[in-house]
Amino acid sequence: MTVRFSPAAIAEVNRIRSKHSNPAALFRLGVQTGGCAELYYTFSLEEVVSPSDRLLDYDGIQVAIEAQSWQYLDGLTLDYTEDLMGGGFRFDNPNAISSCGCGNSFAVGDRS
Repeated sequence: MTVRFSPAAIAEVNRIRSKHSNPAALFRLGVQTGGCAELYYTFSLEEVVSPSDRLLDYDGIQVAIEAQSWQYLDGLTLDYTEDLMGGGFRFDNPNAISSCGCGNSFAVGDRS
């Protein structure tokens, strides 16, 4: 299982964490049903690790991924870019067979 964070994504997560009440909070990355396509990405800063979480470390950022999200995130590269409309995380997911215009919602093939 691999999930990659670009240097820009690491810098943005660190910037967000620095403004959090607990700058050492972990970065939770997941997938939920819904959105424009079929699934959408979720992320938050949290202080609690679930027993089913898988933990990764990227340059001092502890990343927690829920067990049920692993199959959808395997191979994901998370990037952060800024343009005239502002900045945002960009998801490059090899499991996505399609995605919506917002880039945060995607569909996958049959996972059974």
